[in-house]
Parts: sequence; structure tokens; C-alpha cells
Amino acid sequence: MTFSIATHDPHSGWFAAGAVTAMPAVGKLVTHARAGVGAACTQATINPYLAIDGLAQLADGRHAQPVLKELVSADPGRDFRQAGLVDGHGGAWAWTGEQTPQWAGHLVHPHVVVQGNRLVGPETLEATLEAFQQRDGQVLAHRILEALAAGEATGADTKGALSANLTVFATEDYPLWDVRVDHTEDPVAALRSLVEEFDQELLPQVRKLPTRADPMGEAAREQTESIG
Repeated sequence: MTFSIATHDPHSGWFAAGAVTAMPAVGKLVTHARAGVGAACTQATINPYLAIDGLAQLADGRHAQPVLKELVSADPGRDFRQAGLVDGHGGAWAWTGEQTPQWAGHLVHPHVVVQGNRLVGPETLEATLEAFQQRDGQVLAHRILEALAAGEATGADTKGALSANLTVFATEDYPLWDVRVDHTEDPVAALRSLVEEFDQELLPQVRKLPTRADPMGEAAREQTESIG
């Protein structure tokens, strides 16, 4: 099973995606995002190019719905695919192929798509979306985490989860959060623990990395100043 969420935060302009799945270590194949461009998820019988090519076309100024529709239409394996794509204009679209493991489906709202397969029913996606929307204005990574936790709490899957991940792109070409658990019996709980540790230990350092506007970065600047 897999269920996932891809979103654009209109307040910050950030993009994020997260997923829980029964397969080990597939986070980077399922969740995709690019700063200033969009976010996507690809699952079931995965075609990563639905996300890769989708984001490339969004970068050219196109919108999510026509882009993903065209990509799905051109995919000979579309009946076995599931994908969602979100742009920076409030647009979102998703696809669930007829041969996707049941129960399968998706929810599309402005700025967010939620999709899943091999689930106990639609309640997993409904809980995921509701938890995400209820936390509008909170830290985006934490919203994704709570959405995944709410989905899992419904009983979620007909095949137990093994891995989970979330990624958040702010303004740079590298992620601000990129946290994943590749193989464990309770991946959402492990992801929560890892996010808490990441927030304390690594996030302050990521915020000090070089940016396009500041090629030196705050961390190197602090080291330079410390040696006089």
C-alpha cells in the first residue's frame, strides 16, 4: 500500500510531499518537489517520469492539470499508475489507473492532492486531507507529518507500512526538510521522532547553508569571523 500527499503552501510559496508505503526505501521515487515550481507523488506501479517531466513542464509556466493529463495519456502503463501534481497557482490534479490495487483513489483540492492504493477505504485519504487542512499556517513539514499520522490512524492499509518520508522545498534548489525512514515496523512513529531530532540538530544548520542570494552562507561566515 501507499498513501501520499503533495502540496503548495500559498502563504510561504513552499512545496512539500510526503508518503507512507509498504515498500522499503522508496521515498525518493514516490515524493518529488522543486522550489518555486511544484510538488508531485508517483506510486502504485511507479513511473517516476510522471513527476520528473511534470515538474519540468511546470517550470516552464504550465499548470498541473493539463500537464499531468497529457503525461498520463502518453503513458502506455497508465492503467497501473497513480500520480498527483500540484503547481504554484493553486492548481492540482491526480490520476488513479483502473488496475491500481484496491481500494484506490485520490482527493484533489486547491494547492493539495492526496492519493492512495491498497487501502482499507477512502477514510484514509479523507483523514489525511482533513488533518492537513486543519493545520493551515503551521510549519509545513509538521503539517505533512500530522497528515500522514492521521491517515495511518484509520488503519490505512491492507499490507503493513514499512517506510515513510517527507520533503519540503522552500526557496533553494535543495530541500529545507528531507527526512525519511526506509525500513521499520512503525514508520510514521519513527518519522515523527526523526523530524523532532532533525528540527533540533540539523535544521538550524541547513538554514545557514549557502543560498543563491548569499553564496558564502551564514555558517562559513560565522567560521570566518571566529578565526578573526
